[in-house]
Amino acid sequence: MKKILMTIAAAFVATAMSAQVYVGGSFGINAWNSQKNAGDKSETTFKILPEIGYNINDAWAVGTVIGYESDKWAGVEGVSENAFTIAPYARYTFAKCGKVNFFVDGGFGFTTASKADWTAFNVGLKPGLAVALSEKVSFVSHFGFLGYNVLNPEGEKNNTSKFGLDLDGNNLTFGLYFNL
Repeated sequence: MKKILMTIAAAFVATAMSAQVYVGGSFGINAWNSQKNAGDKSETTFKILPEIGYNINDAWAVGTVIGYESDKWAGVEGVSENAFTIAPYARYTFAKCGKVNFFVDGGFGFTTASKADWTAFNVGLKPGLAVALSEKVSFVSHFGFLGYNVLNPEGEKNNTSKFGLDLDGNNLTFGLYFNL
C-alpha cells in the first residue's frame, strides 16, 4: 500500500511540475457622448475580465474568463447596469514563429445583467496571438469572432440572434498573462 501511495504522489508531483498555469486577463473602458441636438446623452462602460488557464501541452490549453461589466448612462434618467460574464474555452495554438504564437479559442460565453433582466449567450471561435515578453509574461490579443450570438432582453418574444463573422473593433481585446 505504501508503494502505491508513493507512486501516486510521485506521479502527481511530476504532473504538477510540468503544469503550465497562466493567469491574467484584460480590461476596457469606453465612453461616448452626444451633443445637445442628438439628445445630450452619454454612456461609460467599464469591463474587467480576469482569466485563468492551463496549458495541457504545446498546442492545447483550457481556461475560463470570469468578468464584470458596468454601464452608466447619463441623460437616460441616470440608469446604470452591472453584468456578470463566464466564458470557458479550449485554445489551439496552430502556428509558432519565435516568440509569437497564433491561436484560436473555441468556447462559449454566458452574460447576465441584474437590473435590466437580460441574458446573452454565444458559442464560436476567436482568433488571437500571444507574444512572449519574457519567460513568465505574455501579451495576448484577440481579434474577431466567428459564431452564434443570442440576446434575450426582458421577455420571451424579444430575442435576437445572429450567426457570422464579426471583425469590427468591438471584438478587439488586449491583455497580459502571467505564467506560473
